[in-house]
Amino acid sequence: MALWLVDAARRNHALEHATIALLKRQAPEVRISGRSTPWGFHLYGDIATSSVEASAQEALARLQSGELDLAISELCGTNLAVGGLLAGLSALLAVGKGRRLERLPQGMLAALGAALLAQPLGRWVQRKVTVEPQVGALKILGVERRQRGRWTVHVVKTVLHSA
Repeated sequence: MALWLVDAARRNHALEHATIALLKRQAPEVRISGRSTPWGFHLYGDIATSSVEASAQEALARLQSGELDLAISELCGTNLAVGGLLAGLSALLAVGKGRRLERLPQGMLAALGAALLAQPLGRWVQRKVTVEPQVGALKILGVERRQRGRWTVHVVKTVLHSA
């Protein structure tokens, strides 16, 4: 059961990224963020529901036809997490024990190097751990618009059909 939940969340994460990529091409100025679950994903941003529905359907079709790069995003939180982890660990290792203040420049340089590695390594972690671009028989059940005060949330519900 737990593996199914992780696999479903990874497929939805791919669909979320692809949907956001298509929405950003239509309206680059709109701020959009997302969060995936095993049952779909949430999009946060002031976007027309019809645009979310159309982009999600197009994204699904494009992933299913092999456009797997749509699933990998430079803006993914995985990149931030990898970058923070790398920067912290590399700085800690560079500074080491003892005269830490004297080794601060080495720690800062190590953290900078880690930050430069964060994007390519973050994309690798997406491909291997947090995203599954091969969405298979994933199907969109519907899109629901919700207002949370001044925040607009679209809930895209999905299911994996076994044929």
